[in-house]
Amino acid sequence: MAHYTKEQIADLKNDLLIKDSICGFPMSFKTTWGLFSPKAIDDGSVMLLKYLDIKPEDKCIDLGCGYGVLGLAMAKQANQGQVIMVDKDYLAVDYANTNAKLNNLAHASARLSNGFSDIPEKEFDVIVSNIPAKVGNELLYIFLNDAYERLKPGGTFYVVTITGLRNFMKTGFKEVFGNYKKHKQGPAYTVASATKPT
Repeated sequence: MAHYTKEQIADLKNDLLIKDSICGFPMSFKTTWGLFSPKAIDDGSVMLLKYLDIKPEDKCIDLGCGYGVLGLAMAKQANQGQVIMVDKDYLAVDYANTNAKLNNLAHASARLSNGFSDIPEKEFDVIVSNIPAKVGNELLYIFLNDAYERLKPGGTFYVVTITGLRNFMKTGFKEVFGNYKKHKQGPAYTVASATKPT
């Protein structure tokens, strides 16, 4: 086990800063220990962002936003639209809102919500989620059904999951949406989507 001095502990409490180019936009993210992937943007999110189709006026939601990578990358592309980011962790919401300001994205904001429980809005064009590995089948079915209800006809729900969940997601998407598209399957992660029929 590593031993830290009091000075090192104090330093660990300072915000971390990630600077990266995302979807062609230079972006900055403040993060901290205790949030998911605090030192670098995680591979699953990087993979998912390659397959999102975001139009300038889209209304988007990032489900389980963490410090805001997916939501704020969508906000850069939906520059005439709206992006809502949600997380059940108040620290994640706090950092996602900080990062929206840091990247001058006034049309993006984060809220505390367990999935869609505190999100009254409907008619989203795009919903995205980097689904945690240990989320549980019950919550996944809640997410799938809630996402279906909240999308506009023709709207799309994109997910990245650990590859071990891919068959569950395929079955769930087909049951709830009636369709399923696998965009990319890697050794660790799979990106997939389903579209609400028009």
